[in-house]
Amino acid sequence: MMQRRLSEATLSVYIFEVSRLLEREEYKVESIESVHLEKFLMSESQARSLSAASMDKLLSSLRSFFKYLQLQKIREDNPILLITPSKKKTKLPQIISQEEVDMLLGSIDSRTDLGYRDRTLFELIYSCGLRISEACDLEVADYQNHTLRVLGKRNKMRILPIGQIAEEYLKKYLGDIRPRLVGMRFSSKSLFVGRRGKKLTRQGVYKRFTEYCKMCNLDAKVHTLRHSFATHLLEGGADLRSVQELLGHADIQTTQIYTHLETSQLQHTYEAFHDDGLQEDTE
Repeated sequence: MMQRRLSEATLSVYIFEVSRLLEREEYKVESIESVHLEKFLMSESQARSLSAASMDKLLSSLRSFFKYLQLQKIREDNPILLITPSKKKTKLPQIISQEEVDMLLGSIDSRTDLGYRDRTLFELIYSCGLRISEACDLEVADYQNHTLRVLGKRNKMRILPIGQIAEEYLKKYLGDIRPRLVGMRFSSKSLFVGRRGKKLTRQGVYKRFTEYCKMCNLDAKVHTLRHSFATHLLEGGADLRSVQELLGHADIQTTQIYTHLETSQLQHTYEAFHDDGLQEDTE
């Protein structure tokens, strides 16, 4: 698409967003104007309660689509370029405490094969700070000598250490659970598979995680485990460069958001303590 090397996840987002526009019979891509696109964007934002980041993805998808139409000589202009994107607000990543992580993982019934697979999967995501796509793309051969070989964004490879608890689950999963899920069927090399032995999908992982969060009355997403992993490392005294390498960030400024989060939490704790102190002094 547009001769750009997009990940499968990004490409699927682009296709979904553009299809939303194409489904609107009142809009013709050959003649639609920026004023109509603004109405479309507003309606999508309201109907889907889109965040600023999601709106940016939608705009990016449409920019690429109309640029493609230009290259194909279907349009001479790119009407989406006339729309000024909203200024991004710095949004702190969502995290959960170590106690909440333990509660969430402990709520998974690992007595069943699928439950044990899920416990292993989410233990590994938290232990290594994986993106959901990285976890789904793991192969059996990526686990060697207490480490995990992970292919991240821009095909950047990193070797990650695995925590003791996560590795214990992984060993049992590979030795007992995965063979039963695969059975006698021809299987892919994927590390995490479904009940039919096929590669576990992002949608499948998201659905299972959401169910566990509901059981715990916890507001979290799969990516929250990655954010929490990074924050808990910094809270434990890890240096920023090490966390950058573990997360696979190309720019350390991306990692620095977690230091802002720590500062925000410290400020909140200070204010709560300070307020309590003032109340005690006045009583």
